[in-house]
Amino acid sequence: MQSVYPSSLPVIGNSGPKVADQVALLTNGDLTIEFNEPNAIVGGNEMWDAISTGAVDAGWYSPGFAQSIIPSAAMFTSVPFGPDVREYTAWWYYGGGKDLWNEISAPYNIHSELCAVFVPEASGWFAEPIETVEDLQGLKMRIFGLGAQVMAKLGVQAQSLPPADTMTGLRLGTIDAAEMSFPAIDNVLGMSEYAKNYYFPGWHQQTSLLTFIINRDVWDGLSDSGRAAIQTTCAANVAHTLAEGEAIQVEAMQTLRDQGVQFHAWNDTMMEAFKGAWEEVVAEQVAADPDFARSWESLSQFRENFKIWSEVAYIR
Repeated sequence: MQSVYPSSLPVIGNSGPKVADQVALLTNGDLTIEFNEPNAIVGGNEMWDAISTGAVDAGWYSPGFAQSIIPSAAMFTSVPFGPDVREYTAWWYYGGGKDLWNEISAPYNIHSELCAVFVPEASGWFAEPIETVEDLQGLKMRIFGLGAQVMAKLGVQAQSLPPADTMTGLRLGTIDAAEMSFPAIDNVLGMSEYAKNYYFPGWHQQTSLLTFIINRDVWDGLSDSGRAAIQTTCAANVAHTLAEGEAIQVEAMQTLRDQGVQFHAWNDTMMEAFKGAWEEVVAEQVAADPDFARSWESLSQFRENFKIWSEVAYIR
């Protein structure tokens, strides 16, 4: 298994080796998963094809990285102005999301299991404060998935890069700004070395899904107990990564504040601009790709139906 995230990163990276260890424990060593760091076998942008062909057995991976191959892939990682973790996981497990993604990705000979969830991400790091859309014009920025298309609508030269390539781009100056992750990860990465203006909320990734992906032939060749061990371990890891992700942000934000980082909340004008650009992007994607259209319809209908519960059940 190759990871798209370094194991040095909390939650999104270090839970990959933990999953591998747990699967070995549950199967008494009959099934072992060898964790490999990003680029150890193939480049990050080559992982999907490598697993599809069987050159690599499995991946620790967010589907949105396959967006250039499958336009609807980002729908199964994070959606701008999208669901919180309750809605997203409910849709994945019980609203048809998992089955839909496995159906869409079936022609590529890949099977997926939801294996981690991420808490809300920050919106990005900028060298100078951003008060208007004009302040975004011409910025070269790393931002992931569908959020990159939104920012492009607003004049940003947006690039969806794996984490390792992002840090290289910042060091070399080939990108000016970056959205990376939540504070605990951004702190580990040393993002405050490159900028001091840190923006919230992460309208582009309120919740993110990470999947264990595996070549379908390899998956079918596992024993029933081997497949069950992976599924059980992944389900447990979803709970653990949610809890850990929430718990570790406080200390990270205190550390960043001590480093002179300024926390900003987007003003209403900017949030309206992001929302308007997203509505344009989703309309274009729905018109361009049937799989995106049915994925958007599935998630949107689930969220609409979910309101009868969510609007009365939770304290606001």
